[in-house]
Amino acid sequence: MWVFYVISLPLTVGMVAATLRYFAGPAVPARVLAVVGYAWLCSLSFVVLVPTDIWTAISGNQNSDVGFFWSWSYWSTFILAWSIVPTLQGYEDSGDFTLKERLKSSIQKNMTYYAIVGSTGLFGLLLIIIMRHNWVHGILGFAMACSNTFGLVTGAFLLGFGLSEIPRNIWRNADWTHRLQFLSHKVAKMSTKLDHAHQEYCSAIYVVQATSNQMSKRDPLRPCMDIIDNMLARMLQDDALFKPSGGKLGENDMDYDTDNKTMATLRRQLRRAHEEYYRRKSDYMNCVMEALELEDTIRNYEQRGVSGWKYLSCFRENRSGSLGSFLDSTEFIWRCLLKKQLMRVLSVILGCISASILLAEATLLPSDVDLSLFSNLINAVGKQEVLVQVAAFVPLMYMCICTYYSLFRIGMMLFYSLTPGQTSSVSLLMMCSMVARYAPPISYNFLNLIHLGGNSKTTFEKRMGNIDDVVPFFGRTFNKIYPLIMVVYTLLVAGNFFEHLTDFFGSLKRFKCWTDQEDMDGLDPSGMFILQKERNSMEQGRKVSEHATPLARNFSSIGKDVESGNVPLGEPTAEMAPERTTQTKHSGNVAFKYSSVRDQSSSLKPVEQVQKGISSASINLEAGSPEEPPSASTAPESPPAETASRWASMKMGLQNFRASMGSKKFFRLSPSPSLGTNASATESLDEIFRKLKRNSSNADADHLDDDGLP
Repeated sequence: MWVFYVISLPLTVGMVAATLRYFAGPAVPARVLAVVGYAWLCSLSFVVLVPTDIWTAISGNQNSDVGFFWSWSYWSTFILAWSIVPTLQGYEDSGDFTLKERLKSSIQKNMTYYAIVGSTGLFGLLLIIIMRHNWVHGILGFAMACSNTFGLVTGAFLLGFGLSEIPRNIWRNADWTHRLQFLSHKVAKMSTKLDHAHQEYCSAIYVVQATSNQMSKRDPLRPCMDIIDNMLARMLQDDALFKPSGGKLGENDMDYDTDNKTMATLRRQLRRAHEEYYRRKSDYMNCVMEALELEDTIRNYEQRGVSGWKYLSCFRENRSGSLGSFLDSTEFIWRCLLKKQLMRVLSVILGCISASILLAEATLLPSDVDLSLFSNLINAVGKQEVLVQVAAFVPLMYMCICTYYSLFRIGMMLFYSLTPGQTSSVSLLMMCSMVARYAPPISYNFLNLIHLGGNSKTTFEKRMGNIDDVVPFFGRTFNKIYPLIMVVYTLLVAGNFFEHLTDFFGSLKRFKCWTDQEDMDGLDPSGMFILQKERNSMEQGRKVSEHATPLARNFSSIGKDVESGNVPLGEPTAEMAPERTTQTKHSGNVAFKYSSVRDQSSSLKPVEQVQKGISSASINLEAGSPEEPPSASTAPESPPAETASRWASMKMGLQNFRASMGSKKFFRLSPSPSLGTNASATESLDEIFRKLKRNSSNADADHLDDDGLP
């Protein structure tokens, strides 16, 4: 038993530390890292304790050590998931300036949650009084029953979704064509989201600077404003490449200096805009890098005869020497030959494990039938300790992976975000609370799949027996009946029943999750163009996403109907309608509120003009004179003729691009004249589009009446 502990416990601690380091953002405080790390360690300890518990039950050498570790892990996850983590999550999400106010805001945000938990606890207390159970065992048993029921009811659907989707997605991703199509669409969508997050972040910076500029030094809220200014200064100093542009004021954006609460809202809004921007940037960079590496893999495989079966990458220099040649050949064999086949083999193996789990879940109710593969395997190895623990560890770990995969994928669309290197404190705490809530039910469900010989029971089953004493139905009986629903649900997911249902009822498409199957009508032209520009930028020594924002603004509107060219002349695109502040719309409100400032300045400068005056303590927004020329953010819209010529030039570029794509199975790694990449290597995207505008100024607007792209 101790041999397994010596191997598994350091492995568990290492997994927790590596996961935290991989996902946590740079601004996550130490207290959040400590709580999340401890919660994950307690949750993953179930994966270690279950095989040990099964072995002690088979060997008959049950001792108090296993019971102590069970109690420690179970009640640690219970207290963390249902009390400490929600409070800390609200505390971290609050924008207040004192410890007392942040705790108060956290409690107020969690009032509904606390009311539900308190009502459930009160109902359980009344039930215990009526049934006259032992107080200590009754309260503990009821708490375990509520937690186990919540985890089993919701976890069954999460587990069923993961059992079906993980093997299927691994098989699909082994297909290079399918994966590249998916990534091309994803890059286009990620670039648009990044551009939107960039605009929101710039607007938040603009509002902070405007509020700080209008607030006098004697204002009672000035200390709060100084804290926000210092936070903004640190944000801009941490990323010297960030260039604010396009900030704008909303209708109520000058009302943040009313009281402490509005200032806390302003601080929270700035922090969330900052986190959202860098989260989108990280997602975009990861997606672009994966797509570019996949293009390299396809190119190396199709040109293997020319390269001599060596992997040549555009992101690094060629290796030299005999060792370098050996490494290039090894990398080629792995990326171009073995990886795809191993992914398909892994998909088949995981599919078999999923089928075995479903069969075991479906035969839980009849007690005289044991069709569980894992139960028969554990009973077959008998008294061999290592084999017993390995036979229990592998399927339990797979069940946890399936559940958490579904949890993260669904939660990322609704509640939180999980991004490598940019996950915020709130998202980490939300994720760790979910992990802690589902670890015990998954373990207990797996133990129900194992039928040990005789009347042997594990320590965890004996502890969970308190549920049967207090709430009989929600004990062992419920754990055997409800998995049947999960089996039916998994079969429906595997057969794409819900996708066909949402397609049949068009009004339900808003509830449909975006999967790898969607948008698979070929390569996305705008996505492939972005990938080509990013590749050229990397070859020039620049970083990924350096020019993603202007590129997304030029393609976000074109992607609406790029195949047919049906973009109405009256509909403003990202290039046709430059960003404008709403200062004119709300100038009356601002002037009325700050009448003393109105005599000194008539308009606010854009953010990029003010950034030069940033200091380490505060950031001021300078006022411009009426004689200054209008900036890009207040420029009038383009005339119809200029708009038509610009669209015509962009459409011609896309036509040439698609024509070149029709004769290639993969995107060229070298710049292609058909894509308009023969410009100077040092030109930025803004210069390229400015040249397109100048060269096509005399184009005829009748080009818009052409048929769709060839």
